[in-house]
Amino acid sequence: MSGGLHQKYLDEAVGQIPGSMGILKSTWRCPSNIALVKYWGKKHVQIPANPSLSFTLSNSYTEMNLTIGKHAGNAQELEYSFEGEQNEAFESRIRGYLRNISSYFPFLSGCNIRIASRNTFPHSSGIASSASSMGALALGICSIERQILDGSKDEDFYRKASYMARLGSGSAARSVYGGFVTWGTMEDNEHTSDEFATPLAESVGPAFTSLCDAVLIISPDKKSVSSSQGHALMDDHPYAGARYLQARKNILDLRRAIIGNDIKTFIQIAENEALALHGLMMSSDPAFLLLKPGTLQVMSRIQEFRKEKGISVAFTLDAGPNVHLIYPGYEREKVLALIMDELLGYCYQEQWLDDRMGTGPEELSV
Repeated sequence: MSGGLHQKYLDEAVGQIPGSMGILKSTWRCPSNIALVKYWGKKHVQIPANPSLSFTLSNSYTEMNLTIGKHAGNAQELEYSFEGEQNEAFESRIRGYLRNISSYFPFLSGCNIRIASRNTFPHSSGIASSASSMGALALGICSIERQILDGSKDEDFYRKASYMARLGSGSAARSVYGGFVTWGTMEDNEHTSDEFATPLAESVGPAFTSLCDAVLIISPDKKSVSSSQGHALMDDHPYAGARYLQARKNILDLRRAIIGNDIKTFIQIAENEALALHGLMMSSDPAFLLLKPGTLQVMSRIQEFRKEKGISVAFTLDAGPNVHLIYPGYEREKVLALIMDELLGYCYQEQWLDDRMGTGPEELSV
């Protein structure tokens, strides 16, 4: 980890909540994101082995209410509920996260912390719930810190929230911003970093101002290998070096395509990245296969459809079997017809999610 921001945030740490402040609350709606250039493989403390590029979704988000009050003793008490019910697995993950960030936010150590969250999308849907949930939590904690300091939500606020979200889930660093977002140091952009995400500063081409994402649920099953396990397998992967070079080239080319309105290059890179991700999984040791027969059939049909009709639509995949159809808004009518007429039959109980590019997180209350 670079010492700059790490030391800065330690120096800024608030020791305790002033006695006059009582109970503090913050509620954030934080969306998930879908990576186009994939992050796969990491170094110590959630540093990516290669830069990634995603766009933030609109309808697929976590809404999280955070309530913090001073505790009579020195111990921290945590109560977490997901959609009205206790979720022990994620509560345990949050406990670990709070321990990891305790030096940055020492005021949390002697508090009662109540967290209530809900998602607008189902688990195992091909949308990363850890990105939206850890993003919402980081935003909430940073927001409460700003309440204590009587500070504003400026550029530094979101950069810090991205840094802290990264410590909970790497991809969560990107969900703190809307639109196209990069995470990881890029050779041609001095403003990028491995420690926080950066929104794409340049204006994008017309085809990319209304990008849509239709998520086809091929299987609702929980994946057999976690993302953390998959990242770890890259440590000794025989193709790791070539992959990181590929990702660095692809992110530069994809960024140019988005700015230059080159939809053909965009499609080529998006699909190449999806297939490369799963190729790495299948060639790991141990190897794992997350694709289903329906996944392959849908990808093949999308490529055939594009060739037959000349429609600008691409597929991408997360670390699972479900397929994202990415397309400009002006192709919506034709893509929806393809989904309804041909692709729903490959989906589990004809389930799919209709989403689009979003503007980023929203604070609902303070």
